Amino acid sequence: MSVTVKITEQGKVIEKEMDLREAWNHMPKAEWLKEAKKAELNYFFETNKYCGKCGCALDQASDISLTCRKCGSEIFPALSPAILVLIKRGEQALLVHARNFKNPDMHALVAGFVETGENLEECVAREVMEETSISIKNIRYFGSQSWPFPSQLMIAFTAEYNSGDIKLADNELSSAHWFSRESLPVLPTMPSLSRILIDAWISKTV
Repeated sequence: MSVTVKITEQGKVIEKEMDLREAWNHMPKAEWLKEAKKAELNYFFETNKYCGKCGCALDQASDISLTCRKCGSEIFPALSPAILVLIKRGEQALLVHARNFKNPDMHALVAGFVETGENLEECVAREVMEETSISIKNIRYFGSQSWPFPSQLMIAFTAEYNSGDIKLADNELSSAHWFSRESLPVLPTMPSLSRILIDAWISKTV
């Protein structure tokens, strides 16, 4: 989704259209959050045209819901919960590069979607093992964030290295390394929760 923001160029204030993620640097936080929610709801309405129960067309019932014309089923936006985790080993943290990153030098945190039948801590341990082949311990909740790209709820954790050597066990990651605070790669940009958690580690508040 793109939004229109006001920026200053050559001493003049102009309106410019830019991607929602980029617009974070040019908008007040409250305004950005409003646009983010709007983007998520637009995605919901655009991708839900027919009832999953009877196949009939859906009508908008409220600002956040749809209703089936035939069976009356009411449908609300669904969230996709996903975890991310900062793994500590002494004074180092594990950062990874996913194959779908646009920047070839950027490294972020191990992340993945929660699967049916598991709790959040189980998801954290599973994703780390599946992606890096290492085991972790002392999983602790850090914070959460609505992430409208397109409809995710990000839940962040910290954990400590337990055992094992890094072996990329699936095709999602292209590299994974232990980094010190003094020698960091390119990091994710704000306002991602991954960057917020990494910054908290850099400042030694987690």
